[in-house]
Amino acid sequence: MNRIWKTKEPHPEFSRSLSKSLGISHITAQLLINRGIKDEMQAHHFLYGDFQSCHDPSLLKDIEKTVARIKRAIKEKEKILLYGDYDVDGITSIALLSIVLTHMKANVETYIPNRLEEGYGLNVNAVRLAHKRKISLIITADCGISAHKEIDLANSLGVDVIVTDHHEIKAEELPRAYSIINPLQNGCAYPFKHLSGVGLVYKMIQALLEGTRYPLMNHLDLVALGTVSDLSVQKGENRILTKFGLKKLKNTKKKGIKALIEVSGLKGRDISCGHIGYILGPRINAMGRIGSPEVALELLLTEKEEEASRLAGILNSENRNRQKIERGVLNAALEKVKREINFKESRVIVLSGTDWHPGVIGIVASRLIDRFYRPTVMIAVNGKIGKGSARSIDNFHLFNAINSCEKYLVDFGGHEGACGLVIEKKNIKRFTDEINTVAKTMIADEDLYPTLDIDAEVGLSELSERLVEELELLVPFGPENPRPIFSSMGVYLKNEPRRISRNGLKMWVTDNKTTCEAITFRSEGISIPEKGSQVNLVYSPSINTWQGVTSLQLDLKDLKMAL
Repeated sequence: MNRIWKTKEPHPEFSRSLSKSLGISHITAQLLINRGIKDEMQAHHFLYGDFQSCHDPSLLKDIEKTVARIKRAIKEKEKILLYGDYDVDGITSIALLSIVLTHMKANVETYIPNRLEEGYGLNVNAVRLAHKRKISLIITADCGISAHKEIDLANSLGVDVIVTDHHEIKAEELPRAYSIINPLQNGCAYPFKHLSGVGLVYKMIQALLEGTRYPLMNHLDLVALGTVSDLSVQKGENRILTKFGLKKLKNTKKKGIKALIEVSGLKGRDISCGHIGYILGPRINAMGRIGSPEVALELLLTEKEEEASRLAGILNSENRNRQKIERGVLNAALEKVKREINFKESRVIVLSGTDWHPGVIGIVASRLIDRFYRPTVMIAVNGKIGKGSARSIDNFHLFNAINSCEKYLVDFGGHEGACGLVIEKKNIKRFTDEINTVAKTMIADEDLYPTLDIDAEVGLSELSERLVEELELLVPFGPENPRPIFSSMGVYLKNEPRRISRNGLKMWVTDNKTTCEAITFRSEGISIPEKGSQVNLVYSPSINTWQGVTSLQLDLKDLKMAL
């Protein structure tokens, strides 16, 4: 797929100023500017921020009321139900709540709904079951902001509900919960609006533990797992929580996380956001997708090594099973795209199937975007009802678009980049037509071509091992703080490119001053040039170590012949 190269506008005067004041290279200074840094203080916080930079949880709306209600429940030995979502963010949220409240001698039970049988969010049957078990307080995590009917039922049964949820608020009126912790609600003064579900729970617990010496920071490993897996932006407070959480992950005391790291082949390694996003997170998520999410929760809570090893093995096995199911659904979806989608007419891909596993359709939607670069909605139909999962592209606010089609839906929720929905089978065609009509007003022709955002054009001679080490100051990488990408124009190939691995490519390039090895393991869409050709490169610089020798290496993102 052809990608549009888009280089950030340089700001030489500001970058020189930041470079001088912070003692960093002008390249790193430009990267900070690209990430929205407006002044020296912001830059310093970005690079060296610690918990002094975090906001006071007392700024959260309803926090005093929430803390008082939880403390009363603990004092009066009420039964408390911790109710979460079945993804990594939700499961880590419940694990964190369970660990801390149990330490505070609270009488807690946990509940994570089964994706296939119950679907997302608080449900009526769970509320009735809680009442039957004499539970008088429900605390939701990573869900609940749209549970109007369920919370009204709880109120009628004498069960208080505290909602902690970071998702977008789609209704004008909030549910009539006892209290709501959500920075996105009107009247909430909390400055940072992008906390993950587990990050929000962490802030609530911080307020709950005020005045105690409980080592809450020991649980930042859970916060990092949930925040990164939920693709929360890596800026502001998320960046600090993740940064210190990654350090906790490396030396975690939790038996379950240690076992998961070991079974995933990461023992002894520094855990990065990439390791969470592509290795650890999917194993935890697999249980919520095709198995029982309670197993993943048990893994995070267990204090027994033997049990941790057993549970980690189950997660590893289920993840392989998930991958197999996903491949089958992807192949079926690709066939449907060939038969059903007219790309001249359709801005949004909407596909439905009766034999698709609901637990993997979100991943498959992302795979289709990688291929076709269109917002994609995958719907798994069972009888008269379909459960859908949608993913978006840049410059298309998916939540707003789906909200415009609400009349055809039973329910929906999510945010700008991803949504879930429930729809009657008979309305799928109407929904498809409507969302494409909406998309025609929201998506310009140029939006249908993926862009490759480039931080700066540099000469190969400007690169060095020292610069790459300095770029580590920007870690953790993630949404709104991606790994730095540079371009170098008009460099020459010193050798014939060599095929490596199944779909890789390796070559040596030079600007007649500096020579580097360029390598990619995903060469789809890259034209292979001949030795001596003059080319333009887009890449991330890295340091390669082989047999004790380190050298500069370019992780190739794209290549075009120089004009």
